[in-house]
Amino acid sequence: METIDSIPTSKIQRASKLITTGVKIGGNYLKYYGEKITNPESARDNLNSNNAEDIYDGLKNLKGSALKLAQMLSMEKSFMPQAYVEKFSLSQFSVPPLSAPLVIKTFRRYFGKSPLDLFDSFNPNAINAASIGQVHKATSNGRELAVKIQYPGVAESITSDLALVKPIAMKMFNIQSKDSDKYFKEVENKLTEETNYILEIAQSQEIGDACAHIPNLVFPKYYEEFSCERVITMDWMTGIHLSEFVKSNPSQEALNKIGQALWDFYMFQVHQLRKVHADPHPGNFLVDKDQNLIAIDFGCMKEIPEAFYTPYFELAEKENINNPEFFRSRLFELEILTDKDTPEETAYFGKLFHEILTLFTQPFQAETFDFSDEVFFGKLVELGEKYANDKQLRKMNVNRGSKHFIYINRTFFGLFSLLHDLKATVSINQFANLA
Repeated sequence: METIDSIPTSKIQRASKLITTGVKIGGNYLKYYGEKITNPESARDNLNSNNAEDIYDGLKNLKGSALKLAQMLSMEKSFMPQAYVEKFSLSQFSVPPLSAPLVIKTFRRYFGKSPLDLFDSFNPNAINAASIGQVHKATSNGRELAVKIQYPGVAESITSDLALVKPIAMKMFNIQSKDSDKYFKEVENKLTEETNYILEIAQSQEIGDACAHIPNLVFPKYYEEFSCERVITMDWMTGIHLSEFVKSNPSQEALNKIGQALWDFYMFQVHQLRKVHADPHPGNFLVDKDQNLIAIDFGCMKEIPEAFYTPYFELAEKENINNPEFFRSRLFELEILTDKDTPEETAYFGKLFHEILTLFTQPFQAETFDFSDEVFFGKLVELGEKYANDKQLRKMNVNRGSKHFIYINRTFFGLFSLLHDLKATVSINQFANLA
C-alpha cells in the first residue's frame, strides 16, 4: 500500500500544492474547450473525470480540511457529477496512510510516549485512513483496541486551507462572495471541532448513552486514559463497512434491519436530542456478524436550534408545502427569502424550493418508505441537473438559507444515500415509540 512519509504543514507548502492542482485544472479546461468543438457529447464527461482525478490527487496527500471537503462532496450523489462522486468517495476510508516511522514520530509528539509505552502491542501500519486521521490496532490487558491518530498539522491548517479552497468551491457551486462568510465560518467551526478529540470522546459517550435503547445499534467503549486531544482509543469493533455489507449479498430482511436501525438512530437524534451525527458516510458505520449497526465516529455533531428546527420540519408536511402563505412565511424564517429580494427573485426561489421540498420530503409523509425506489432517486438527480444547468439561476444571488442548512442538508442527503445503497424499506415513525 502507498504510504506517506511527510505531510505539508506550512501555509506556503500547502498553498503550493493547491496552486499546482489549480494549474492542472486550468489545463483541463483548455482541453475541454478544444474537445467541445470536435466531440461535444463526451467533452463535459472528460472534463469532470480529469478534474476529479487531479483535485483528489492534489488533496489526498494534504489530508485535513481540504480532503474533508472532498469527502463531504462525495455524499452529494444527486447533485455532483458521477466522476467526482466516485473519486472523492475514496476519501471516506481509503487514502494513503502515514508511513510507520511517521506514525511513531506523530504519536510521540501528541502523547509524549511511544505507542509500546502505553499498549501491550501496537501495529504501526494503519488499518484504514481518512481525511483527518488514521486507525491502528492495539492491545492492552487482553482487550483489542482501535487507536485513531490525527495527522500532524491538520488542526493548525484549517483556516488557511479553507481560504485556499474557498475560491474553487465558490466557482464550482456558483456561490457569490457577498454574504458567503457565514457559510464558510460554519464549515470552519465544524472542522475545528472535528480535530478536538477530547470533544469527540465526550460527544461519543453522550450519544452512545442516549441511543443505547435503539434496537440493533451498538457503540464502542472509549478509553480516556489512552486518549488525548489528538489521539482517541476505543474498543476494536469487528465488522465490515456498510458499503462492504451491501456487496456481501445479504437478505432483504437484513438490509431492512440495518436500514431501520440507521433511520431510527438519526430520527431519534434529530427529534429527541436536537443534535445529530452530521457525517453519514459508509466509513463511519460497520455491520457486525449479528447484523447490528456499529457507529464509530462522532467528531462532527450538529446542534439544531429550535428556531431552525421548527420551520424546517413544518415544511416536511405536505399540507404546509401546499399552503402558499404558510410556505412563503417559513421560507423567510429559514432565510431562503429575504426582504431585499426582487419580485423576480421571490417568485423564482419560491418555485425552486417548492419543487425541491415537494420531492425531497416524500419519505417523511409516508408510514413506510422504500429507499430502493429508483423513480424517487432518479427525480432527485434530474432536479439537481436541471438547476445545475439553469442559466437564470447563475445570474441571481444564490447565497440562500440559514447557515444551519449546510450540515442538516448534508445529514439528510447522506442518510438517504446510505439507505438507497442498502435498498432498505423503513418504518418512518418507529423511532417515536423508542423515546
